[in-house]
Amino acid sequence: MIRVVIIGSGNVAQHLIKAFAKSDNIDVIKAFSRNKENLENIIDSSKISTDLNDLIDADLYIISVSDNAIAEVSHQLNIEKKLVVHTSGSITMTDLNNKNRKGVFYPLQTFSKSKEVNFNEIPICLEAENNEDYKLLETVAKSISEKIFNINSNQRKALHVSAVFVNNFVNHLYKIGNDICNKNNIPFEILQPLIQETANKISLLSPNDAQTGPAKRNDTQTINSHLQFLTNENQKEIYKLLTKSIIDNGKKL
Repeated sequence: MIRVVIIGSGNVAQHLIKAFAKSDNIDVIKAFSRNKENLENIIDSSKISTDLNDLIDADLYIISVSDNAIAEVSHQLNIEKKLVVHTSGSITMTDLNNKNRKGVFYPLQTFSKSKEVNFNEIPICLEAENNEDYKLLETVAKSISEKIFNINSNQRKALHVSAVFVNNFVNHLYKIGNDICNKNNIPFEILQPLIQETANKISLLSPNDAQTGPAKRNDTQTINSHLQFLTNENQKEIYKLLTKSIIDNGKKL
């Protein structure tokens, strides 16, 4: 049994605790949170602590806090020569304190406390300073997921930027579409099958091959009609920028 300590109580930390609880190979022996009640519904209260000085011996310590706090928290740990990892997509492994062995355990997914996820399908990106520590992280990752990737810090940053485009920015575009629907008394649910089909297509086609729409066709009449219809200047600028990007991409091919 691999003994794991989780430091943090946010979305990622909570989902990791739940996923590890289903594994026969992982024992979360301690979880740290500034507010104990954040974790009381997902782990035995006797395992929750609010004091980082209350660390106990473990095989792996996972720091799952906000990116800005990772370095500070790693400096506060009163342990040495242990394997300490973080779960961030944008912070390098070197940001962790040198008194411990370093690594990264990055599950690439969007997490919400109220939405359950199937961890078995979530890619987990791993990095470690030596092969022995990497093998331990790989064993831990394989206990909850079938998709494990050896990804270095530069690759992970590229992945994180890519994830912002395909998740955060796309979701904001959903929000804009929802706003336009609301303004015109249209149920947003009419667009949901289209959204689903768009997502499904890229499991079979490359994003370039899946691209459709007036910009792909260089349909200037429709594009100009859309721009005349939009009254929100911010929405107009986003429409223009994305349209230009699609048209320019077509010219490169």
